[in-house]
Amino acid sequence: MVEFQKMEPSELKAYYADLQTEYEKIKAQGLKLDMSRGKPCAEQLDLSLGMLDMVEYKSPSGLDCRNYGCVDGLPEVKKLFAPLLGVKADQMIIGGNSSLNMMHDTIARAMLFGVTDSVVPWGRLPVVKFLCPTPGYDRHFSICELFDIEMISIEMKEDGPDLDRIQELVAEDETIKGIWCVPRYSNPTGITYSDAVVDGLARMRTKADDFRIFWDNAYAVHHLTDHPQPLENMMEACVTAGHPERVFIFSSTSKISLSGAGVAMMAASERNIAMIRKQLAVQTIGSDKLNQLRHLLFFKDEAGITKHMKKHAKIIGPKFELVFEMLQTQLAEAGIAAWNRPQGGYFINFNTMEGCAKRVVQLAAEAGVVLTPAGATYPYHQDPLDRNIRLAPTFPPLSELKKAMEVFILCNKLAALEKMIR
Repeated sequence: MVEFQKMEPSELKAYYADLQTEYEKIKAQGLKLDMSRGKPCAEQLDLSLGMLDMVEYKSPSGLDCRNYGCVDGLPEVKKLFAPLLGVKADQMIIGGNSSLNMMHDTIARAMLFGVTDSVVPWGRLPVVKFLCPTPGYDRHFSICELFDIEMISIEMKEDGPDLDRIQELVAEDETIKGIWCVPRYSNPTGITYSDAVVDGLARMRTKADDFRIFWDNAYAVHHLTDHPQPLENMMEACVTAGHPERVFIFSSTSKISLSGAGVAMMAASERNIAMIRKQLAVQTIGSDKLNQLRHLLFFKDEAGITKHMKKHAKIIGPKFELVFEMLQTQLAEAGIAAWNRPQGGYFINFNTMEGCAKRVVQLAAEAGVVLTPAGATYPYHQDPLDRNIRLAPTFPPLSELKKAMEVFILCNKLAALEKMIR
């Protein structure tokens, strides 16, 4: 393959015609392939089926998990997952199956009641703003849109979000109340925040006394290598910096155990947790403690979680490698795209030629391959360069993933050639 930029106009048109013929043949196959979300595949879910055979209903301390109580979760389950978040057990709340739900509710409570350092609830302010590292997680942005929180895009660099820009903004604008962060294997860039970024976020001066870091550590243990890049402990960094209330940490077992029946968790300072626990006591009498107990009996300890995640890596690792190999051998020389090679997580961050992402997604959809919508990784679904696409290789079987990537690569070539010929 020759780099597209080095081809003559007549060569570009001839190559485009050949690819268009190939594309029409693929469309005629009636494919129905899905790479739109980062979902575990059936083989991954099967790893946790033994959890459903757990019939015990009393916790190790003797609590009857069939009954009411424990609004903030079983103490033993807190101890199980505390190392995952790098916190103390009494700094945790164990929820239902969705960390997204916990993040939504944390924002909702802040809008209604404020947080521990708020003078007034956020919802009573004329404007509330959040910093959004981009490309980023679309569901974070959806929460902001729901609550009419203004989003400010922050460029993601190789070691995390642009710290200089963040520090400049928060120091001068008291309406900026928080920042969304996926610090390890960031969705979708795969970046793990550097120590300098973690420390900088913890130490920085903010005009708003009630500024909060929403630390969504969704992929804390989702490694694809035996030697993952370390992530500094944000809770400890905030305490050391004299801002112990600054961070809310979230995670879940959605991609560890059973996606629809996992366990969600959050952590914060003791003062923050006391305020949230008091509010939760009005909202609920407790989450599903039987499910929490199942997770405790199944994993037993931190070593059990580590062993379990190595099984996940053996299943999805080959899928990532297949995508990397196909992109390298079938697209790299064209010089029309760029992508990352993450050490963990669930996504591959892919950039088309500028102005081509929407067209690639459209072409793929017409050929029977569903991708994450172009622009989804940016606030308000607006990618200013129209180039970013989040690839999610975990869900399809290898054979379907191979076919989907063939279509995806073809669509990238077609979209780039269309732009160049114009």
